[in-house]
Amino acid sequence: GKVKEKYEEAMKTYEQRDARARGLRDEEVDVFYGCTLCQSFAPTHVCVITPQRYSNCGAISWFDGRAAARVDPKGPVFMIEKGKCVDPFRGEFLGVNESVKSKSGGEITRVWLYTAFGYPHTSCGCFEGVAFYIPEVDGIGIVHRGFQGTAPNGLSFSTLADSTAGGRQVDGFHGISIEYMRSRKFLQADGGWDRIVWLPESLKERVKGFVSDDLLEKIPTEKQVTTIEGLKAFLEEKGHPVVERWKAMAEEEIEEKVEEKEAEELVPAQVSLMGSMVPEGIAFGAGGFRIVLKNVKIHAKKVRIKRREK
Repeated sequence: GKVKEKYEEAMKTYEQRDARARGLRDEEVDVFYGCTLCQSFAPTHVCVITPQRYSNCGAISWFDGRAAARVDPKGPVFMIEKGKCVDPFRGEFLGVNESVKSKSGGEITRVWLYTAFGYPHTSCGCFEGVAFYIPEVDGIGIVHRGFQGTAPNGLSFSTLADSTAGGRQVDGFHGISIEYMRSRKFLQADGGWDRIVWLPESLKERVKGFVSDDLLEKIPTEKQVTTIEGLKAFLEEKGHPVVERWKAMAEEEIEEKVEEKEAEELVPAQVSLMGSMVPEGIAFGAGGFRIVLKNVKIHAKKVRIKRREK
């Protein structure tokens, strides 16, 4: 009764706060905010809070960070000068890099705010959810802290959390907040929601209204999919955007094989050249003719010229 009433009241208040933050874009501010509250258990973690990227725990918006930094400028929540933006797509800022390097004791030197790959934002341990790469379908799944089951890859939230927590940058594993999932910057360098291929039903309900209904219908939950095989079949059947990536990858593989075959057929001889440098004027031959290299330096582990079979 009373608890439920207060809970609903609190959720409305939080929603009003979050809605206010959603009206501001990262490009419209000169400063971000950082938080090191989690360094007691994640020593190298530095949370970077922007208008479009909440703290991993979901508790601190850009406005909250500004208020905290003003009240206690030397506290665990502090201002970060953005500095020059060197990669707007992945979200790399020189000022952020400098601040994170300083606050992490030099352990973390680069951060890309809008991707789970390369130099992803570090993960603490109190994040609300984990975005994790599923190589079998070249997509990203998400589990949140309240999910008690397992993802299609057989891993639970706790196992996935252990894979990314501790202030580390782990390629393809990324601690996130629920509110960040509602942001237009959400994993934009990875394809955003077009790259999300699985999430729990309860989490799906929480992002409705921020993702198109058409796309959400193409993203399965634990109620439709429990295995990798089932996931792939579901994505193909529904025509999920990630299927187009599969087709593009298949075409690239075919092109590479054709190029390799054509390269093998170019010279009707087989010569193996080992070493890091070819001396000037060296000559070698096989198959009835001679190859002479003059004034040339070749750096390669191995070069092969194969005879074409007749």
